[in-house]
Amino acid sequence: MRDSPLLFGLAAVFAGLTTVLAVVAIVTREFVVLGVALPFAATTYFMWFQASGKLRERVAAATHADGFGERRRTAQQKAQEGARGGRSRFAREARRAAEERRRRARFQQAGRVSDERRRRQRQRRTVQMSDGPTRKQALSRLGLRPDADEDAIRAAYREKVKDVHPDRPDGDEEAFKRVNAAYERLKDDW
Repeated sequence: MRDSPLLFGLAAVFAGLTTVLAVVAIVTREFVVLGVALPFAATTYFMWFQASGKLRERVAAATHADGFGERRRTAQQKAQEGARGGRSRFAREARRAAEERRRRARFQQAGRVSDERRRRQRQRRTVQMSDGPTRKQALSRLGLRPDADEDAIRAAYREKVKDVHPDRPDGDEEAFKRVNAAYERLKDDW
């Protein structure tokens, strides 16, 4: 509503009311009337500020004055320029973030798991190979078939633990450790 004649007209009306009330307050020495004139003066100012377009300019300037946001946008632009442009820390971070997003998108499109997940799986395999039983051994220790699901594994584990727990009179600590190792091995596959 820049340069709106309606707003300029309303601002002029409120300016006239403010002037009349101020003159009445001074002549009659009733300064309470000035209290009524002040809201009219504020309304006049804001209407003129809006009608002249200065309010929009000030809001736009304040929005773009965010220094960090401006630097971040600049860094993103430089990162898009390629290897030659943007040597600042912000540009490097923007390039790394963009590369990470592209890498994740490629993995998701190809239906592959991320590098981190592969690394964890490899690490689990090496730990399991050296420390615990294989999947086949774990299943046989718990008395399960190869196609057992999570609920069946949990139920079999609970039953076996009840039988071999060291706190029971006929419990066996070594058997308890083997059952726990088998359960941990199968739990890692979930």
